[in-house]
Amino acid sequence: MAITAAMVKQLRDTTGAGMMDAKKALTETDGDMEAAVDWLRTKGLAKAAKKSGRTAAEGLVAVNVEGGRGVAVEVNAETDFVAKNADFQAMVASIADAAIKADDVEALKATDLGGKTVADTITDKIATIGENMSLRRMASVSGDTVVSYVHNPATDGMGKIGVLVALKGGDEAFGKQVAMHIAATNPAALNQAELDPAVVEKEKQVQMDIARESGKPDAVIEKMIVGRMKKFMSEVTLLGQSFVINPDLTVEAAAKEAGAEIVGFVRLEVGEGIEVEKEDFAAEVAKAAQG
Repeated sequence: MAITAAMVKQLRDTTGAGMMDAKKALTETDGDMEAAVDWLRTKGLAKAAKKSGRTAAEGLVAVNVEGGRGVAVEVNAETDFVAKNADFQAMVASIADAAIKADDVEALKATDLGGKTVADTITDKIATIGENMSLRRMASVSGDTVVSYVHNPATDGMGKIGVLVALKGGDEAFGKQVAMHIAATNPAALNQAELDPAVVEKEKQVQMDIARESGKPDAVIEKMIVGRMKKFMSEVTLLGQSFVINPDLTVEAAAKEAGAEIVGFVRLEVGEGIEVEKEDFAAEVAKAAQG
């Protein structure tokens, strides 16, 4: 029986197996889908499918800089224990290397990594390590100088928080200081122009509601809002923040002193935004007793 690409895709979607493994399974079983699933299970290659429903909120962020381009990738796993696994770390490092030539996360998943795609490499690692994993995000910056920083690295170039800073002018030493600042303060955007308008509008509305509670006249409230929004911008934009190295200066002023212009940054933190379901201990025990 002729093995079609659609059959291979269906088997991959069902089992989480790699493309070549799925094709081999269908070939060995003459295209019988159920038999192919069993074939993969006996070989330990369908293991990944059983893990796919579990939340992967741990893992590592890896950074890589080549020339004027820097990339950061987040690869998740279920436990911090796996993040300390040398095989997992080696895989994350190789993915970060491949990311230099990829435009986005989908292109990265399809990138060749020693004869297999990045996506298939992760699927294989799920089967061998036994935890759900995913390549969640990739981000990049470009500039005359790109500096990377990892806060509390688990190993070289990767940890829980990874930062990239792109500069025009200045030097790596200043870039490293800015990267450390970003790791600590987690700014929402480079400047006001790059801040999400919805975020600005929401904050303005909150401040209006607070000001109205004071019972002051509208003319006074308008002036209060101007001042409060200015303070908000200084707290959430990188250039407006007080520089942690020298709080007397804003980051923008510090950059001018260093003869640099900050043109972009990336900050990725493992698991941010992922909701992890938590079950209380009593419920867990009761569930185990019923099983």
